[in-house]
Amino acid sequence: MRSLKTRSLIAFLCVTTCFAAAASAQVKPSALFSDHMVLQSGMQVPIWGAADPAEKVTIKFNGQTKSATADSAGKWMVRLTKLKAGGPFAMTIAGNKAGEPPIVVKDVLVGEVWLGSGQSNMDFTVATTARHYFAGVKNETEEVAAANYPNIRMFTGAWKNSYEPQSEVSGAWLIVTPETVKEMSAIGYLFARDMQKELKVPFGIITEAFGASTAEAWTSREALAADPQLKPLLEAFDAKVAAYKTNPPDMTAAMKAWQEAVDKAKADGKTPPRRPSNGNPVQDQHNPTVMYNGMIAPVIPYAIRGVLWYQGEAINGGATGYKLYPLLQSALIKDWRQRWGEGNLPFYICQLAPLKSWPNRPDTWYNNPDVREAQATVLSLPNTGMAVTIDIGDPVNIHPKDKQDVADRLTRIALAKTYGRKIEYSGPMYESMNVEGNSIRIHFTHVDAGLMAKGGDPKTFLIAGKDGRFVPATARIDHDTVVVSSPDVAEPAAVRYAWDNYPEGCNLYNGDDLPAPPFRTDKW
Repeated sequence: MRSLKTRSLIAFLCVTTCFAAAASAQVKPSALFSDHMVLQSGMQVPIWGAADPAEKVTIKFNGQTKSATADSAGKWMVRLTKLKAGGPFAMTIAGNKAGEPPIVVKDVLVGEVWLGSGQSNMDFTVATTARHYFAGVKNETEEVAAANYPNIRMFTGAWKNSYEPQSEVSGAWLIVTPETVKEMSAIGYLFARDMQKELKVPFGIITEAFGASTAEAWTSREALAADPQLKPLLEAFDAKVAAYKTNPPDMTAAMKAWQEAVDKAKADGKTPPRRPSNGNPVQDQHNPTVMYNGMIAPVIPYAIRGVLWYQGEAINGGATGYKLYPLLQSALIKDWRQRWGEGNLPFYICQLAPLKSWPNRPDTWYNNPDVREAQATVLSLPNTGMAVTIDIGDPVNIHPKDKQDVADRLTRIALAKTYGRKIEYSGPMYESMNVEGNSIRIHFTHVDAGLMAKGGDPKTFLIAGKDGRFVPATARIDHDTVVVSSPDVAEPAAVRYAWDNYPEGCNLYNGDDLPAPPFRTDKW
């Protein structure tokens, strides 16, 4: 029988050994660098993760060997030199501790990588699922059955709000199959599918989207704090957080009632109600920085070619919030570009589709023409584009199911502006006007193939005199211009097109079958 002294020594050695093992972290790459990933071709590719401080980490990939030493916080990063499209390849990630096996990342492709972000219309999945009950594209059954693309992969980041920037993101790269595509972003998948067919290289999409989130939620604290007009949003948020920490609400009664409702719903075979909010401002996706911190910060600086953005339905401040939107949109784009360090990173947005005012929301401001006009200011920034959706909305559904045409328009923009294809990518864009007697002639860009009105003469035009009273107008196409008039306006001063929440009948296109976005010539 062992002596007490011997047993104590063994116990001490066990504790010491266990502590040493726990304190020694295995090299761990970010979840982004995992099986089936797609790496960006033609540019430096950062690879990063965690390890013990001062540990040397070595990456081997397709003939390259790169090493880095973890800093005092245990963070490391290497940068692969430019890669050529191809694959599949394997990547090994190894530390320098004795006995620690290398990590092997399998089935890696090199090609084009894009980030898709925004709110529910970007999160909108190919199929209707329990988690995405509002989703499901048109021709869903056919689209799902045909989704067999081994060279297309998607990484979908887990939903996460945070007060502080996070370093880790949860998710996995999935190969597109009829089963996996069901829970993939429809815009992301359809864009990747169409682009991959054109470019003939592997294609990856990173989806980081959260329903009902605002633009400021996806913008960093530093970017908001630097702008005097946006800083008050941040200060109001910080005040809410401080108040919540000081006096958190008692959720006992609310949680009891919710659990009872859940039990009843399950017993009745119905969908259980959502868990009640505990009032934590950080968990509210309308508040500044929370989505950037939780879902974008841990993805930076993964090498990407560009960004797809579908957001705008959620604008804080109600009917006046859209006035800040151009500034917020610009701040977000500049913020992301600076942090990714890839110059004027392509940034292509989806303009909001039309939507009728809801009976219980007669002031449906978030799909009104002022918001679309605010979104269109993106085109004043370099290397941007806007997919117009004014003709493919749903009068009563904020989540239109026609995501195929949206993706097609994004694809045209990307092919033309990012990949140099000689194709038209925009519908007719208002350029200028001139008064000709009792009519106004409207001039457009992007009309090399001419103008056309589907189903007759151009509709949804309005005209006004200097009094600013707009009335329905008659419009006709004259070569690559539109002439607008009304017998009720003898001295016209301004024209508007499709200037309504749901401009039913708007039908102005160019010869390339791309729609004109809503516009106005006045700025009263």
